[in-house]
Amino acid sequence: MLSARTATAVTGLLASLFVSVALWWYFDTLLVFLFLPFVPFLFRGRGREQPPVRECPVCGFQTRNEEYDYCPRDGHRLD
Repeated sequence: MLSARTATAVTGLLASLFVSVALWWYFDTLLVFLFLPFVPFLFRGRGREQPPVRECPVCGFQTRNEEYDYCPRDGHRLD
């Protein structure tokens, strides 16, 4: 069974290829067919800034989850 991320990636790739083929057939140029499937890779990761890593000064527990204010292991405040 495919994971949700893999299924989403495959669906996006197939949709992108379908649009590419349709544009290639309509405009009769191979450049659109070759370029369009790679458009999602150009914008990947933009606008998704990750929060800083916070660490427990006692045990070294690290997290980026902003819901943690205190260490779940020993209860000290995360830096």
